[in-house]
Amino acid sequence: MKRFYDTVGTRALDSGGWQVTLDGRGLKTVKGTAQVVPARGLADTLAAEWDAQGENLNPSSFPARDMVDYAIDVVGLNPALVADKVLTYGDTDTLLYRADPDEPLFVRQQEVWEPIVADFERREGVELKRVSGIVHHPQSDAAMAQLRERLTAHNPFALAGIELMTSLSASLVIGLSASEAEQELDAIELWQAASLEEEWQADQWGRDQEAEERSAKRQSDFLAARLITRLALN
Repeated sequence: MKRFYDTVGTRALDSGGWQVTLDGRGLKTVKGTAQVVPARGLADTLAAEWDAQGENLNPSSFPARDMVDYAIDVVGLNPALVADKVLTYGDTDTLLYRADPDEPLFVRQQEVWEPIVADFERREGVELKRVSGIVHHPQSDAAMAQLRERLTAHNPFALAGIELMTSLSASLVIGLSASEAEQELDAIELWQAASLEEEWQADQWGRDQEAEERSAKRQSDFLAARLITRLALN
């Protein structure tokens, strides 16, 4: 699609929130709802995507727009449902399921994952079970209730970002921890922790270019989600 606008701007609304404008007209979501966000920084990020377009629009270069539209059109309609979906990762969290103690991978998991999980427990006020092997061990009802309360306290924009980070990393610990990461470097370290097993296998058996490209794309999506989450919380 060819670029159909000349100027990009943002405006504060009397009813609250911010909206991106193209040639003075406020944007809507793909489903036709006014695309209003809670923070100017988030509106500026959306505007920058539109402003960066050339003669032709590149649909793949709108990660913030796509996430904001999802937050408004899907999450905002039933945030409790989305929170419950995200919460399921608490019972299957990658960082809580580890190799057998006599395997070399277990040592590496302990070095990288345990500090993250311990910090998470202190911050969230929960106790989580660590498991060696693949047999499912559900977390306590008390821990899950506490984490659900934490998720439902977020606005739809932050919750949408946490949902994406959690699903990409297969870890609620990583998703919620990344939402607290003030610096991108901290978020990158969390992503690397979530990718530990994948990197371990690549080091053992060799790297595949297509797999590397997929991993890079997932990291990019993870960092974009973290940015949207942080902007929605500020």
